[in-house]
Amino acid sequence: MTKQLLTITSLVADAPGSRWRREPFRILHDVSLAIEPGQTLGLVGESGSGKTTVGKVILGLFPAHSGQVTLHGMGANPSRVQRAAHIQAIFQDPYSSLNPSMTVGDSLIEPLRQARWSSSDARRRTQELLDRVAMPKDTFKRYPHEFSGGQRQRIAIARALALAPRLIICDEPVSALDLTTQSRVLDLLIELQRETGVAYLFISHDLAVIRRISHRVAVMRRGRIIEEGPADEVTDRPRQEYTRQLLSASPIPDPGLQAQRRAQRLAHISKTMTTTQS
Repeated sequence: MTKQLLTITSLVADAPGSRWRREPFRILHDVSLAIEPGQTLGLVGESGSGKTTVGKVILGLFPAHSGQVTLHGMGANPSRVQRAAHIQAIFQDPYSSLNPSMTVGDSLIEPLRQARWSSSDARRRTQELLDRVAMPKDTFKRYPHEFSGGQRQRIAIARALALAPRLIICDEPVSALDLTTQSRVLDLLIELQRETGVAYLFISHDLAVIRRISHRVAVMRRGRIIEEGPADEVTDRPRQEYTRQLLSASPIPDPGLQAQRRAQRLAHISKTMTTTQS
């Protein structure tokens, strides 16, 4: 039996009340998932499904009402400091995760300095990481605004890898990129996983992207896991109608096939509305 790297068990999380909604609102309902070492678990769902909250709870950035997060070797509900030593994150907007007033080199060196690396070792490690994500030699001295979105995401990947984490939470890391750049960044993430053995929790609304990078897929809707299994099984033979809808909505680079799928989706919606009205 494979030993799990991280498990979340019966996770429940609430959003606090506000001026418009006094009572707390339940975001996660009894969510249980497991991530294996060196593997990718794809977590897919529409906006508001709760998938990003799962990532935040794992990172210790959002409190759970109940349930457990267990990191192998750390036990249940490790502290935020313990999690930071083994879990890193890549977010949708790399520009917001990089300090615009700092050079790329300084941004990448910062976590290494906090981990008490020497200046020379930190600089060497940073340059190795930039080389590994195929960034130009002068990247170290330049600022985030000087790069394209795809290049900034490569820098964010390098920063996430700096301390050799066991798990990286990838929260919509390619959704803001065009399809060609998406493909290149996904290829990079897959290659880095093969080389380093890092595991990913890959969060996305796009089931086609999830299929490309994931070993297993969990489908989330309204704070619940409604379907889970091997990536090819979930994407080729989905059991839930909601999963089939996500698959048909995923963008693809073939305009003709994309138009065909859009027409099929609109026909399905029209048929559903006609049945309801009758």
